[in-house]
Amino acid sequence: MTHRVAFLVFDGVTLLDVSGPLEVLHRAGRPGPAYAPVLVSPAGGDVMTSSGPVLARTVAAADAGPVDTLVVAGADVLAEQPPGEELLAAAAGLARRAARVASVCSGAFVLAELGLLDGRRATTHWRHAETLAGRYPRVQVEPDSLHIRDGRYVTSAGISAGIDLALALVEDDHGADAAREAARELVVFMQRPGGQSQFSTALQTPPARSDLLGRLIGSVLADPAADHSLPAMAASAAVSTRHLTRLFQTELNTTPARWVERVRLDRAQQLLLDGHGVTAAARRSGLGSDETLRRAFARHLSTTPTEYRRRFTTTRPRD
Repeated sequence: MTHRVAFLVFDGVTLLDVSGPLEVLHRAGRPGPAYAPVLVSPAGGDVMTSSGPVLARTVAAADAGPVDTLVVAGADVLAEQPPGEELLAAAAGLARRAARVASVCSGAFVLAELGLLDGRRATTHWRHAETLAGRYPRVQVEPDSLHIRDGRYVTSAGISAGIDLALALVEDDHGADAAREAARELVVFMQRPGGQSQFSTALQTPPARSDLLGRLIGSVLADPAADHSLPAMAASAAVSTRHLTRLFQTELNTTPARWVERVRLDRAQQLLLDGHGVTAAARRSGLGSDETLRRAFARHLSTTPTEYRRRFTTTRPRD
């Protein structure tokens, strides 16, 4: 029996949020059809994607019939403003009939608006994770994950992570061998190393509310390799270490040491991409030693400095 998968699309949808998972399901079905995908929109008909191509003759949500899995695709507009009533009604109706509900990228905003992710772990594009968490505080947002399963709900990170999500669905339905074969056909990782931090700028510091912390942040960003221990920063700001720690926790939701380490890691990433060696990147970023740099990469990016540089320096294959 084929598994019926409804992809909920709408004007402005991100094309790869749809085409990436669709291709995975198609490849997983060879030689026979394991999945029966259908493009569904709130009213049916043609849907204009954000990049221009049209998804033709989509089925109206009311006429979609039985659904085993619902996949809600994303669009930048979903993070900019709450989803419209027609889209929400279509998603709610399809979700009620589906045994499994998934979202790609900012499609998580639709599920969150419906309350389906309340009390659950979820993810979205790293650029929108803070917005998702702020708008829906009952959702446990994990910004560095490529995809997360919580009960019958599966959410994925940005855009191409829909491929990772679809491979995970195939493995759930048909086992690791089927997912591995689909990944081989598409020439992608079955499980990508690391999380979204590898692809973001890593440093997403919200604006400081106080001038004191704003000035301190500016000085650290200007020279990450300087002495930015807690006592040194507190002395520079003319406050106690306890007060400074409280400011970081209140305004940035982290500790001074963790924030400084992320600033230094961000600088080390850029140094590596600029062609510096591991030792030079460690020293010039302020992380100090090769071992400290390796530990920071492992802790935050789940990879090594050498592997990071290999993957992100160039698209050209190495000899």
